Amino acid sequence: MSHYLTAMLPGTGGTLRREPADFMVEEIPLYEPCGEGEHLYVTVEKSGMTTFDLLHQLARALRVPEREIGYAGLKDARAVTRQTVSIPLRRPEDVSGLELTGVRILAARLHRNKLRLGHLAGNRFRIRIHEPEPDALARAETILGVLEDLGVPNRFGDQRYGALGNSHRIGRAILAGDFSAAVREIIGDPAEILHPDWQAAVAAFRAGDLATAIARLPRHCHPERRLLEALRSGKPPREAVLSLPRKLLRLYLSAYQSSLFDRVVDMRLQALERLWPGDLAMKHVNGACFEVTDPVAEQSRADAFEISPTAPLYGCKVRLAGGQAGLLERSLLDKEQLALEAFRLPGGLTMEGERRPLRVPLSEVSVQADRADLLLAFRLPKGSFATAVLHEVMKSGGATTELPDTTE
Repeated sequence: MSHYLTAMLPGTGGTLRREPADFMVEEIPLYEPCGEGEHLYVTVEKSGMTTFDLLHQLARALRVPEREIGYAGLKDARAVTRQTVSIPLRRPEDVSGLELTGVRILAARLHRNKLRLGHLAGNRFRIRIHEPEPDALARAETILGVLEDLGVPNRFGDQRYGALGNSHRIGRAILAGDFSAAVREIIGDPAEILHPDWQAAVAAFRAGDLATAIARLPRHCHPERRLLEALRSGKPPREAVLSLPRKLLRLYLSAYQSSLFDRVVDMRLQALERLWPGDLAMKHVNGACFEVTDPVAEQSRADAFEISPTAPLYGCKVRLAGGQAGLLERSLLDKEQLALEAFRLPGGLTMEGERRPLRVPLSEVSVQADRADLLLAFRLPKGSFATAVLHEVMKSGGATTELPDTTE
């Protein structure tokens, strides 16, 4: 990300994430458990583990199939996070004495339904910025004031694009049917890789030596190894790519959707809160969209943050805006030489698309100096990212070194 809503205001600089406690996330529930039912809602605090690691520990300790444990959102491993999960056919006393590595159980109550992805109102963040500029507190206060008034650009950001920063390009190649390009992007560019064995494997692949490439790949490169083994067995690039797990392929396609959305945000950044003729505006209270026919009449609702303009997560069923807003959305498709129908793919890979607000409200904001550091606290709605706030506040590379909380 290189564009700023607060471009005229200097950032704080600084760095992030020296230890998990520097980044704290608290999930805000969409509803409270009612106290009866077949599902036990367990609120935990965890440190240094992913949500999937937590589910695995709980499933093993309580002898419950992992797929039956519900959760509302994914939480980063490099943080101290509080979140709720639901466990079927268990009682509060079943978890009262449970000892799990890196996990502290905070509460347990019964409810009638399984917790589903997205069943949260948002997240509270408390983030430490190390060694910012000397006048960082005043800078942060000014920037955060603007973001409270105008909203936070609702970008996905660079962390969406994978360790090599190219997941969106893989998705683009799959949509375009250029599977040879998809293979090259998945294996990676040696100039972007620091791990010596991985770098050597990529160099061998580019030289056509698949056997050496497979032998040199580090252990953690599971998709890359699977892809190279498929190619070595004689499969053509299309078949080799599509043999990868569907979840991974959808992640690539989703990354491409996200990159297009971020480009629309950048194109509208200097008027993020302004309604355009033909805009599809979203009501923040319930997510419903409607077409703006009279932007002057509706602007007061946008100024009050009742509604915001949206942009598409492009897909085969998404509705595009009309008027000036629609021209911009269609121009990006034309530039990419894509039609919406291109997102209709076989094998469970179809991406239907949806509308997403261009900005989100920032609330419960506080900032204070702590010796040489800066402590930020704020709340964001579900599906939005702390990096979007840090990007504006810090205006430095440090804001892109952490993975934010996500509900997706």
